[in-house]
Amino acid sequence: MHPDVRNLVRRRAGDCCEYCRLPQAATPLVTFHTEHVVAKQHATLQHPDNLALACDRCNAYKGPNLTSVDPESGEIVLLFHPRRDTWSAHFLLEGGAVVGRTATGRATVRLLNMNAPRRVELRRAWLLEEDIG
Repeated sequence: MHPDVRNLVRRRAGDCCEYCRLPQAATPLVTFHTEHVVAKQHATLQHPDNLALACDRCNAYKGPNLTSVDPESGEIVLLFHPRRDTWSAHFLLEGGAVVGRTATGRATVRLLNMNAPRRVELRRAWLLEEDIG
């Protein structure tokens, strides 16, 4: 991938994971990934509209998935799509935890394991820094 495309994706995301909102600065030793929202194996083009900045955990848990199960309803729903969906419509940040507000949000939080203890701790520390700074 061309460095200009990677830089565009990083700037557009504000240097934060577009799924869990963890900032790159919270994990300086692990570079965030430029990931395909719809995986290449699904015959999509490598176009900036199909790319998102993702922390290593969100990228690993998401894999090529496009859907997951809403833990509340049991229904299969589309995952959050950073280019089409608005983060605040699907998620809420409470302390360091990401809370799904919709079926898509809940399914995405569960599949991407966004509230693993260490990830919550990192987001909480980042929020405290933001409040102090």
